[in-house]
Amino acid sequence: MQDFKYLLAYTIPASAIVGIKLGGIGSYTTVLYAFGLIPLWEAIIAPNPNKLSDTAVQNRLANRFFDGMLYFNLLLVYSILIYGLWFLIQTPLQSFETVGYILSFGIVLGTNGINVAHELGHRTTKIERLLAKILLLPALYMHFYIEHNFGHHVNVGTPDDPATSKKNQSVFSFWFISVVGQIRSATAIQKKLLHNRTAGFFSIYNDFFYYQLFQLSYLIIVGYFFGIEGVFFALSIALVAILLLETINYIEHYGLIRESKGKRYERVTPMHSWNSNHAIGRLVLYELTRHSDHHHRASKKYQILESIEESPQLPFGYTTSMLIALVPPIWFKMMNKRLPTKAD
Repeated sequence: MQDFKYLLAYTIPASAIVGIKLGGIGSYTTVLYAFGLIPLWEAIIAPNPNKLSDTAVQNRLANRFFDGMLYFNLLLVYSILIYGLWFLIQTPLQSFETVGYILSFGIVLGTNGINVAHELGHRTTKIERLLAKILLLPALYMHFYIEHNFGHHVNVGTPDDPATSKKNQSVFSFWFISVVGQIRSATAIQKKLLHNRTAGFFSIYNDFFYYQLFQLSYLIIVGYFFGIEGVFFALSIALVAILLLETINYIEHYGLIRESKGKRYERVTPMHSWNSNHAIGRLVLYELTRHSDHHHRASKKYQILESIEESPQLPFGYTTSMLIALVPPIWFKMMNKRLPTKAD
């Protein structure tokens, strides 16, 4: 019965649906829920330090409920996006309402789209990896699959990783560097993979190239059904989702570095990611906040990730931390003193 608490992951898309029904200031329902109610909720509920028993781990791995929860997001995300675009085009809205809906739909795409794609992208089955790519499509971030799995998890905590934020780097600077850097990294990784296969640019193995075609096709389809205005809304929603992802990337590894060992770096350990065990963010984000354990064993499914208390700890949950990161002086003051000595 306790496993049903993971249904909280659906409260983000549910809040967007509620926002559509409310209208007016209600267009910001998802924003207020994610960055208002959840931080307050987490301030009240103490983190749970309990570890899963071996039996509980095996039971959770055998329980298809957890996989089904991930798969259902495909229907949820695309339904909300399609209806959301239609709603934005067909409904007379004031400017502040339009902004509210774009932010709300973007948060849905970021949390239940990109974040779930991240989890599925680490799975071993072809169908789950395909679902990951389909969820990345409307965010126009399909290259994330290449860069994250073949780049970030290898280079995290080093200068070669664009998704590792540096000490005293603002989140706004990080947005640009990470987005551009990950595209470049994905391109370089794809070239290397093609070279290893002795395959040409137009090979069926050039995933990066075909990802661009799929994303362009998505925008063309949106334009066909919803016009130029619909394409603008789709791009805006994708941008919100991307910036949400990159802000999460920013807080997950801020200032944490791996020591150089000659031509190599020390192996990745739980010390190279910030851990957050705050209850609501854990459930809403499918345990993404237990990021130290994820990087320690990337193939570990979300439902059995553990909170590693020895790793660097975020003082707040993810959404609170993201808000603080938007004010760099406060973020630096709060986080720099928590960095391991070697990070200085």
